[in-house]
Amino acid sequence: MPFVSVTRLRVRSWRFLPGFLLDAVRSARQAKRAEGILAVKLLRDAHNTWWTCTAWDAEDSMRNFMRANPHGPAMRKLLHWCDEAAVVHWTQPEPDLPCWPEAHRRMQLEGRNTKVNHPSPHHIAQQIIAPIVNPRADVVFK
Repeated sequence: MPFVSVTRLRVRSWRFLPGFLLDAVRSARQAKRAEGILAVKLLRDAHNTWWTCTAWDAEDSMRNFMRANPHGPAMRKLLHWCDEAAVVHWTQPEPDLPCWPEAHRRMQLEGRNTKVNHPSPHHIAQQIIAPIVNPRADVVFK
């Protein structure tokens, strides 16, 4: 069964955006070529918030990607760069990625915050704001 991973990150300052975007592009390219990847899409949301949604043939494939360069080193920077971060995983029968409202629903019900050094009030309260889905801001890589 395909393994789905959704992340939500909010970059806490415009000064971190250039580095974040560079790492995001590199990581998206890595994901597109990663062993076991079935599908990849990204969403640029409001207020420097970014969503990723990936489907994998197995959880181990996602974990291998997560630790590999450039994604692994980029994740460590997010502790400082982001003030909100959350993740949710699940398995499903089909390899198709969920729509963003479904990803948000799952994030609220089953997701968990990840560590950030400068948490926002929303992060502390574990509030996940629904994404504003603009077709021009939704990028499918695979």
